[in-house]
Amino acid sequence: MGRGTRILAVANQKGGVGKTTTTINLGTALAAVKQKVLIIDLDPQGNASTGLGVPHDQRLLNSYQLLMGEAGILDVTRETEIPNLDIVPSAPDLYGAEVELVQATRREYRLREALIACVGAYDYILIDCPPALGFLTVNALTAAQAVLVPLQCEFYALEGISQLIKTIERVRSAFNPGLEIQGIVLTMHDKRNNLSDLVANDVRDYFGDKVYNTVIPRNVRVSEAPSHGRPVLLYDINCPGSRAYLNLAGEVIHRERQMGSR
Repeated sequence: MGRGTRILAVANQKGGVGKTTTTINLGTALAAVKQKVLIIDLDPQGNASTGLGVPHDQRLLNSYQLLMGEAGILDVTRETEIPNLDIVPSAPDLYGAEVELVQATRREYRLREALIACVGAYDYILIDCPPALGFLTVNALTAAQAVLVPLQCEFYALEGISQLIKTIERVRSAFNPGLEIQGIVLTMHDKRNNLSDLVANDVRDYFGDKVYNTVIPRNVRVSEAPSHGRPVLLYDINCPGSRAYLNLAGEVIHRERQMGSR
């Protein structure tokens, strides 16, 4: 795909870890520092589309048509209210893609090939993956150059992540040899809870410098923002969650520059 546009899959097969929240707020933070960003909502639940205020009647052309070859990337891309941030929305018909892709030719490469037409138009493409390791996530990992993994600061955080790592390794060996883990971001950290710190320490011991320094706190403003169809950076720029996502964007850009210099 070239290094001009960096494509990051935001993935974790465990639900409720802050995947979509991280995608839309990291995208907003990157856009705020003049990066041109496209978010691909690849989750049939469509939460990223809702969180960025895309009405349901503007999702008739969505990531399902893109994957099935019924529409091109320009047809399905929508502007958001945020300058420099566009989205390919999702809709429930994307649930059917998991079944339909089983018989499709080049089924793992559908998203990768669809994105070729917009490479160079964006600095970052962020793919919000569903909480599963099926064909939708495999398409995201095959299209991406790197994976960003949100990991909740809770007791079962490390359970299941080994399966995600195995999937990343399989996709790397079979479809996408350049795929790497960009980083792991700790989410929903509660500073009042000792368990959050214990989990964070365990994750850092296990993954080392793959873990971002930035930790996303458990913050009521972050939780409220999606119901208003806005990222938390627009809903309340001064809250701890907003500051954390701005810091995370700085770390992502720094790591990408390091990767680009290799």
